Amino acid sequence: MVKLFITKFFKTPPVYFALPGAAVSYYFAPLSSLFFMAAVLFLSLSFFWVLANLPASAASCRRPYRISAAGLCALGIGLFLGFGARMAVEKPRSFGLEDGAVTAISGVLKEDPRLTAGGRGLGLLKLEGAAGKGGIRVSARGEVTVFFPEGEISRLRAFGRGSSLFLEGELARDRTGKASLFRARSVHVTRPAPALENFRTSIRLRLMGRFAPYDWGGLALALLLGIRDNLDTDLASSYKSAGCSHVLALSGMHLAIVSGLLAFFLKKPLGLRAAAIAGGGFIAAYVFLIGLQPSLVRAAIMYLLGALAVLGSLPKRPSLLLALAFLIQLALWPSSGNSLSFMLSYLALGGILVLGEAFHFLLRGKAPEIILRPFSASVGAFIATAPVTAAFFGMVQPVGILAGLIVVPLTTLFMIAAMAAPVLSALVPPLGRAADFMLSLLYQILEKIVAAASLVPSPPASRWQAVLLVSLGLSALILFIHYRENFRSKSLAPFNAG
Repeated sequence: MVKLFITKFFKTPPVYFALPGAAVSYYFAPLSSLFFMAAVLFLSLSFFWVLANLPASAASCRRPYRISAAGLCALGIGLFLGFGARMAVEKPRSFGLEDGAVTAISGVLKEDPRLTAGGRGLGLLKLEGAAGKGGIRVSARGEVTVFFPEGEISRLRAFGRGSSLFLEGELARDRTGKASLFRARSVHVTRPAPALENFRTSIRLRLMGRFAPYDWGGLALALLLGIRDNLDTDLASSYKSAGCSHVLALSGMHLAIVSGLLAFFLKKPLGLRAAAIAGGGFIAAYVFLIGLQPSLVRAAIMYLLGALAVLGSLPKRPSLLLALAFLIQLALWPSSGNSLSFMLSYLALGGILVLGEAFHFLLRGKAPEIILRPFSASVGAFIATAPVTAAFFGMVQPVGILAGLIVVPLTTLFMIAAMAAPVLSALVPPLGRAADFMLSLLYQILEKIVAAASLVPSPPASRWQAVLLVSLGLSALILFIHYRENFRSKSLAPFNAG
């Protein structure tokens, strides 16, 4: 059993060593740990030197040395990647003036403005300048979250992402005393967005106008475009209390539905490889339309890596693609690592691929596969994400494991019907009315299910450290039993074959 473990360890691809290195240095390591990372990289390079100078008689040891050296080198590279990403995120923001003297700021809108529960608008501004009392104007750098006045959200939506704004107002401070956001009293659009951004905004506005009149339109916009402004607040709260809030966050499930429908129509006329390439182009366009939401970007990167795997450029190994996606996203978009959706997205999929598969292996044959497969995935995702959920929300929702078994397939059917409804309405109006009736029915069913699940009390989790220890213990137990059973089945395989 130990020999099998060592054999598997030496077959581990180096990217699996880079992943924990990047995660640890990004989230936990202090900036002074640069010396530690340099030591790890030096140690890994030393292994290579030892490998190069092994005598010919030690050829049998060459492979383990090579793999150990590659793994340590990958660990060192991961540590440096995480360190560099953290440095990029913590790059200081500067208004060019004392915080109390800032009366106006200017910059470019980096994301689509969204509506808050209080009726105000919310957006992210890339700073270009600031103004103070007496008409003084200076350059500024960095990004700041902006609260817009009530009534401005519709006008800002029309101009959209990429437009330049001049905002009068004041900086607001957080509990630490730092200027964390800007409360605008007046908004002036100084320059419209570029042509491509205007085209994107016009498409989004047309789709919002198409879905908004229907009672199910708010949910459709949230699931297809990530726009939650029209989503019923009680429904959103029920999804959260039922442990199903991840269903509303655009991620792999949503992208799988869209890309799956595309592959269904393109695979036969174009072939598998051409369909994969066309799908990659469509996914890039879809992400551009939706916006850079961390969980969606993760899914898009994994789809593109999957397309390369189909073309033979990468191994067809989901866990490997997930590790590569994490490293790529952290390198290209460091600030996304601070997002809750980024953490939950990677942890959930990692839990499904590791814990979910192990749990499924242990229970296979004990329940119908149509139930066992999604149940195992739900268990794996719940165990992996529970510590983060407890840290951010102060509670965990085990009911989501069971509620998801019903909510996810119904939501999938809802999304497919919502995508088909505009086409059917334009081509065959009676079918469009039938789709509207079906969507209304699905919406009511989903509403009742999540409302019922939200009534199930959740155990308090005020100490996320305790939840972390329980999650780690359960993970270790599941993996140990899976490893032992897997070893036992392989040991008995020759006798069973005989």
